[in-house]
Amino acid sequence: MYTTDQYEGMIAETTVIRGHNGDLINAYYARPSGPGPFPSVVLIHHLPGWDELYREFTRRIAHHGYLAISPDLYCREAKGTPEDVAAAVRADGGVSDDQALGDIQGAADYVLALPSSNGKVGTFGTCSGGRHAFLAGCRLTVFDAVVECWGGNVIMNSDQLSDKQPVSPNEYTKDLNAPLLGLFGNLDQSPTPEQVNQHENELEKAGKSIEFHRYDDAGHGFFYYDRGAYHQPSAVDGWEKMFDFLSKNLK
Repeated sequence: MYTTDQYEGMIAETTVIRGHNGDLINAYYARPSGPGPFPSVVLIHHLPGWDELYREFTRRIAHHGYLAISPDLYCREAKGTPEDVAAAVRADGGVSDDQALGDIQGAADYVLALPSSNGKVGTFGTCSGGRHAFLAGCRLTVFDAVVECWGGNVIMNSDQLSDKQPVSPNEYTKDLNAPLLGLFGNLDQSPTPEQVNQHENELEKAGKSIEFHRYDDAGHGFFYYDRGAYHQPSAVDGWEKMFDFLSKNLK
């Protein structure tokens, strides 16, 4: 609970971590001042790239008492503005799921090794990052909580599969090993409401601990205040539900 007389402080900076195959990759890291111990969150950026929005998200999560880190999943593919890098990655069919998961694991390992860590780590992602967050909750064993925001292509048709994305993420549903919070807009077309229904039903049939919330007046990217997709009431409620979920599972 925030009070106006409390002390607040934060350190935020770009750093370098070990990612997939031991590669050195860039990451943006923010932490509260003080010795902790603090829980951690790995933020998985969207296909618009490792952009200013995700730096702000990282600082916002740190502001709420977490060691927050956002690895640059595209740093091998290109350098430059987030828009140019994302365009190059999109033209090349995205990054491979294995590479992304290796980088996400590396980011989790980095924060868990810090002396100020409480030993628990969650992950949060939007759009393609939501897809990667769900994959990470299924294929990695490091996470204690997963926040999937409007994950596109969690359910893929056979003609959408590729060498880089060879398996539809929902095929791993039975392997989800952490509680999952899902936030979705009912005006979205990636995923569609029907795909969200299928995703939720498959998770429930597998007996997973999940909490799904749908927003009737929101579409894709409704957290993104810098884009036309922003929907303020849904975003405010979604952030509140996310921080409640993270606190329950990580603090």
